[in-house]
Amino acid sequence: MANISRLNVNGSVYAIEADEKVSLLSVLRDQLDLTGTKYGCGEGACGACTVLIDGQWRRSCITPVGTVGEKWITTIEGLAEGEHLHPLQQAFLDEAVMQCAYCTSGMIMTAVALLKTKPNPTEAEIVEFMEGNVCRCGTYPRIVAAIAKGARVLRESGAAKESGR
Repeated sequence: MANISRLNVNGSVYAIEADEKVSLLSVLRDQLDLTGTKYGCGEGACGACTVLIDGQWRRSCITPVGTVGEKWITTIEGLAEGEHLHPLQQAFLDEAVMQCAYCTSGMIMTAVALLKTKPNPTEAEIVEFMEGNVCRCGTYPRIVAAIAKGARVLRESGAAKESGR
């Protein structure tokens, strides 16, 4: 195993011991106990494992940990500030998006990336950007409503571009 000297996750620096080809998802869940990021398909197609790397969404199940050593990684656990939820997390609760909730963290992380580049997306833009995220419960209309609500709250607070690094 190769030692990855630095892994910056949610503002904390971790020393990990892992082969550089091991998935970032495995390290997050198995070594750092950050289990909010979910294993779905293992092929980068469902979105359950989405995290932000330097502010851009990435599928952690297909991202080798050796490629992210000096980058800023944000997981669902890193969005809230203390007890204060990120506006998208709160909007998902307010809009009763979740049934099984397995896809939720990936949906929220992808939506954070969307709102960094498009703080006022149309419904069509939300649907298009979220296309690679699968919700087996089929709550897509509520997901779109929650993202629109979160976008509105972020715009009103002036925090859209800073959200999620």
